[in-house]
Amino acid sequence: MITQNRWLRPHGIHNFSIPALSGKLPDGRKYVTCEQAGVCARACYARTGTFRFPQVLAKHERNLARILDDLDQWTADIIDELRAPKFDGAALRVHDAGDYFSDLYLSAWLEAARATPGTLIYSYTKEISRFERIAAPNAPENFRWVYSYGGREDHLIDPTRHRVADVFPTEEAIAAAGWHTNAATDLDAVLGPSPVGMRQNHIPHIQRLVGDRTFREWQASRPRGRRAVNRGPGDTRPPKSGPP
Repeated sequence: MITQNRWLRPHGIHNFSIPALSGKLPDGRKYVTCEQAGVCARACYARTGTFRFPQVLAKHERNLARILDDLDQWTADIIDELRAPKFDGAALRVHDAGDYFSDLYLSAWLEAARATPGTLIYSYTKEISRFERIAAPNAPENFRWVYSYGGREDHLIDPTRHRVADVFPTEEAIAAAGWHTNAATDLDAVLGPSPVGMRQNHIPHIQRLVGDRTFREWQASRPRGRRAVNRGPGDTRPPKSGPP
């Protein structure tokens, strides 16, 4: 289930992914994996390029299906995988696509982190309220996260208390804002100084859409509470606090 993509491999970082935002599994089940997505849904790099290759999307959907079908078994399986010697002292980025879509799913990752203390498990997330309720009170030391702007819960982010990240149009814009880039290694997002600036991906249609704004500025210009994804008939996505 754990792989290394071409962006993280040079830094020795492994990754685990599920599908980005929303879709339909091969068996017909609909899903939403980014409940709190805001403007980021319109500029999601994980819905373009290699992420949409059939074999890549199929792998991410298999990961999600295993979680939805039997969370307890999936948790045991991911712990067994992380106990392999190559992960001792290594880093795992959870979700270069997708997010923590339910309370129990986040709790499962916390359990996995406690069972594998030699592996740094980290994430970017827009699930602010969920993390504040479940992870913040008692997360193990090897489970780290950064709240990334561009979601429906941006108003809950407090940069004086939280580790935060934002997407900027250029590295020069990051420096001008006095933020700290993660260009050297993605681990700087959770181990380096905060706030963290990430350069926008070089995807022309997304660059035209975002312009010279940061995701924080873009989200702030939108009405609060506006959903990136609407519920539709037959939508069987996991409930906010129920089993995934």
